Amino acid sequence: MKILYIHQYFNTPNMPGSTRSYEFAKRLVERGDTVHMVTSDWQNKSKKSYSLIDGIHVYWAPITYNNKMSYFKRLFIFFGFIWYVFLLGRKLDYDLIIASSTPLTVAIPSILLKRLKGVKMIIEIRDLWPQLPIAIGAIKSKIFISIAMFLEKITYKNSDHIICLSPGMKKEISLITSNDKITIITNLSDISGFQKLEKRIELKIPVSEKNPLILYTGSFGRINGLLYLVEIAQAMQKINPKIYFLLAGNGYDKVKIINRSKKYGLYNNTLFCIDYVSKDQMPSLLSKATITSSFFIDIPAMENNSANKFFDGLAAGKPVMINYGGWQSDLLKNFGCGFTIPSDDAISSAKIINKMIIDKTNLNRMSKSSVVVAKKFDLETNCKKFLSLVDTVLYS
Repeated sequence: MKILYIHQYFNTPNMPGSTRSYEFAKRLVERGDTVHMVTSDWQNKSKKSYSLIDGIHVYWAPITYNNKMSYFKRLFIFFGFIWYVFLLGRKLDYDLIIASSTPLTVAIPSILLKRLKGVKMIIEIRDLWPQLPIAIGAIKSKIFISIAMFLEKITYKNSDHIICLSPGMKKEISLITSNDKITIITNLSDISGFQKLEKRIELKIPVSEKNPLILYTGSFGRINGLLYLVEIAQAMQKINPKIYFLLAGNGYDKVKIINRSKKYGLYNNTLFCIDYVSKDQMPSLLSKATITSSFFIDIPAMENNSANKFFDGLAAGKPVMINYGGWQSDLLKNFGCGFTIPSDDAISSAKIINKMIIDKTNLNRMSKSSVVVAKKFDLETNCKKFLSLVDTVLYS
């Protein structure tokens, strides 16, 4: 089988970010399939137009990206990638297209190439789009909203199957298309990779291992609302100044986060910031945490999201803290593998965190529960589900 796999933000294990597409593509190759991965050099890491990575043919569009960019510039980049995918896709030979969103604009060349080549297409929806951009005000024009909603409809109509990452996503998508063509394959918990000591890399961080550590890893985008974590850290100063906060990542709000933490006298005192670490360094970083976290601004649309950092925390056997509701919050509550804090009350949140930190017995219990829950989202199990779905779509 020959597959055209389109993912604008493809990452390998030695790069920061989710490696979901890499893991899926790698296993397709391992069973004998040919995979052409079309992506962008969005992190400016490749410096090449083509690489052969673990048997995956990777084509890097010369397009960089970060969430500090204006929405207009992002739109320009999205359409630049569309053109690159279409031109390359015309030349390659394949039986199936797999397109992973966001952004949903990857569906445009996928649909065109599906019709041009007469092949089948699977679309993977990682975030509900355009619901999220509309909810946070990124898309305001009625014309653009109408165009985005039209694109959503024709994408689902032209897809032979749709992969989504949570029950809430499936419920939303089923309002537009048949429920029978939607399959949930959640984010991946790499239990083996995150818990084997021999796989850990020596990683120096500016935090004493004697202090309890609240860890956040990932994007510092506007949608994450990490300034709230700075407010929590300030409130914690008066409650328990021995608790440290480490933010590892980058994004739109990073300068604001650093400036506010300096204003409060927190920076490099009880709150620390470092750059992204690669996926293969993540187990080492998470092993140093007392509690891992995931943050989003308070909008209902985010409750259906499937945060990669949430599943990494489970895989590492750590209690997970989040500040939003939805299915992930329900998991934490039902299985006792973490806890939810208020979305807009820094003092109450700091008190809850401190209470959790000082109860060592409960922390240990939550850590054990995280390992149990992680098995429900195990990398290998989800990869097998993905491979089975690919075969079903191609041969049905």
